[in-house]
Amino acid sequence: MPAPQSAFSPLTIGPITLANRFIKSGANENMYRKGFPTKALLKHHRELAAGGVGLTTLAYAAVAKIGRTLPDQLWLRDEVIPDLKAITDAIHAEGGKASLQITHGGSFVTSIWVPRPTISASSGLNVAGLFHGNIWQRAMNEDDMSRVINEFAEGAKFAERAGFDAVEIHMGHGYLLNQFISPLSNKRSDEYGGNAANRARFPARVLSAVKQAVGDKLAVIAKINVADGVRRGSNAEDAAVTAKVLEEAGADLLVLSGGRNVESTWFMFGSPMNQEAFAEVFKYKPLQRLLMKAAAMGTPKDLKFKEMYFRDYSLKVREAVTMPLAYLGGIKSLANIEQAMSDGFDAVVMARVLLHDAALVNKLKSGEISASGCTNCNACIPQIYNEAGTYCVLNTPNDPALNKIRAAE
Repeated sequence: MPAPQSAFSPLTIGPITLANRFIKSGANENMYRKGFPTKALLKHHRELAAGGVGLTTLAYAAVAKIGRTLPDQLWLRDEVIPDLKAITDAIHAEGGKASLQITHGGSFVTSIWVPRPTISASSGLNVAGLFHGNIWQRAMNEDDMSRVINEFAEGAKFAERAGFDAVEIHMGHGYLLNQFISPLSNKRSDEYGGNAANRARFPARVLSAVKQAVGDKLAVIAKINVADGVRRGSNAEDAAVTAKVLEEAGADLLVLSGGRNVESTWFMFGSPMNQEAFAEVFKYKPLQRLLMKAAAMGTPKDLKFKEMYFRDYSLKVREAVTMPLAYLGGIKSLANIEQAMSDGFDAVVMARVLLHDAALVNKLKSGEISASGCTNCNACIPQIYNEAGTYCVLNTPNDPALNKIRAAE
């Protein structure tokens, strides 16, 4: 293994070079209104770039209107280009690079009614959509696949027009492409089902199409699960196979995440959800409170946060491929970052600690601090349902007015 790189050194991924190896994770900001980016979103990502993040990721952009999970979620169409361009211009002015996370919810549509069965890897009852009347899901056929592949490719070209430097294809957490990768969702008996290589076949087709569409201009990143975190879900050995398939398909970088939104949210964050914070945000929404309590029932009783909680899983993926990999999960300190670099990862990906302090990277580099002040209370997570957008509860709340004004206004 070559000598470990400093996280503060440049990193080339595909056709772009980052100033350093720090990536802001694509984590739902809830700073969109009626599908338009807001001034709050612009402020959020400008501050991250100014704080030293090499690549900041705008989360959760649906490649089709019917691919949304939430009603305010960004979906890609020409009328939002001026707003996104205002954000990418602001990021570039601060010396950072911008990535757009592109996704399709498939059957994971929790807050919008779809007037026909939602698409997924397999047919049957749609547990994630039950409370909004999306009771059934149907298995995608080749026509569906061709349409979705084209939507992702067009979404990537859209990102280029909006000034982005990279696209991140979301293949984790229970969204459509993960519904193929995970055996929790994929019950197919054709060439897209069965073993881990077959289950990664359709997501790889999506990535190949995106690579062909923009690969000489934008970095093409994929976010995958290192494990689903529950029995009968994907494990680290499956993730290694997925990584090999995506390496062959031409991915420039893989972001290694984990967990599923319905079955194992606790695994995604390496710690229990903050039920008190959710109760406060949902105090006038009893159904949502009930859903969160139900989801919490699967949390291991003795679960406590530990730093670098995905390390053992991610190392198995690192052993399987030679391509660039970005470590995610419980990075809190300079020591953690140095460990990830020593382990052979090419970048580190963070969310909660950057929500706590957008200038964390600069402060670590200058020696002002050696570790984040984030307490891992997870009270920031329910704030994605806050009308002002998500924020760290140890900080001053966001200005709700900014979340009502389009970014380009």
